[in-house]
Amino acid sequence: MNKLLPTSTAGSLPKPSWLAQPETLWSPWKLQGQELVEGKQDALRVALNDQQRAGIDIVSDGEQTRQHFVTSFIEHLGGVDFEKRETVRIRDRYDASVPTVVGAVSRHKPVFLDDAKFLRGQTDQPIKWALPGPMTMIDTLYDAHYKSREKLAWEFARILNQEAKELEAAGVDIIQFDEPAFNVFFDEVNDWGIAALEKAAEGLKCETAVHICYGYGIKANTDWKKTLGTEWRQYEEIFPKLQTSSIDMISLECQHSRVPMDLIELLRGKKVMVGAIDVATHTIETPDEVADVLRNALRFVDADKLYPCTNCGMAPLPRHVAQGKLTALSAGAAIVRNELSA
Repeated sequence: MNKLLPTSTAGSLPKPSWLAQPETLWSPWKLQGQELVEGKQDALRVALNDQQRAGIDIVSDGEQTRQHFVTSFIEHLGGVDFEKRETVRIRDRYDASVPTVVGAVSRHKPVFLDDAKFLRGQTDQPIKWALPGPMTMIDTLYDAHYKSREKLAWEFARILNQEAKELEAAGVDIIQFDEPAFNVFFDEVNDWGIAALEKAAEGLKCETAVHICYGYGIKANTDWKKTLGTEWRQYEEIFPKLQTSSIDMISLECQHSRVPMDLIELLRGKKVMVGAIDVATHTIETPDEVADVLRNALRFVDADKLYPCTNCGMAPLPRHVAQGKLTALSAGAAIVRNELSA
């Protein structure tokens, strides 16, 4: 879009209490059948309205129609048995009971197409839609069929590409692939992870993005961050190859983060979604705090390529906190936008 410093969210927003349990990740739905269909659409309208009231420029569905940012896509695919579960280590951080890949994975019909069409019908603003990335998908399953992380990732990349092309045709302006696994498995990322991501985005004419953060503000993630020392340099391992990739935008975590801001220089030439909102605290940033992060980032990314954003999704936060943070993001971006215009 033409607007300088256009704002957006990285992913999820809190769900209304009548749809799912507030402040709870992956909460079961409180509705069923047609009531659930209508409830999801109502929640999507609410999420859109919350973004618009806060002044967010590039809007999303807030992931209102999905319980989990990865498995809500996988559960629509063939070859994965959700009844047959195994315990695996997720991103080398915590154990979880996950579904099992029991055969060739396949996609029989679109997953999010109807939701994207619904959102497109509610607004003329640019839309960003998040999909799980191939590497993060394989890290959320037990593979009893391919028995190769790389082979399974390439199969998921093929399926994601089908979905992404249909979302693009429905009017989505930015397809974002969520790859928190990129901050953990550096050798695999550089060996085949980025190539698989490019396969997922192959042939798209809309803008593409990859979101790489340090995770939701849950205990497993905050405990992990405490082990990373005074500087978080994980991005340094993967940014050089991402800079030469076909992906248009890189989304990263900056607010209250120990990521050295000069690492953004490694992405010179790419558009950068700078996380200026901390999702791991209930404290609402001031506009000036947001502006300080953006000013700092502008030393390493051109103004026309800087997209103020949140660090990660905000599903675990109270709705009033998330709304306050969105408003602060918009206000902080406006401060810097006015400074640049002057």
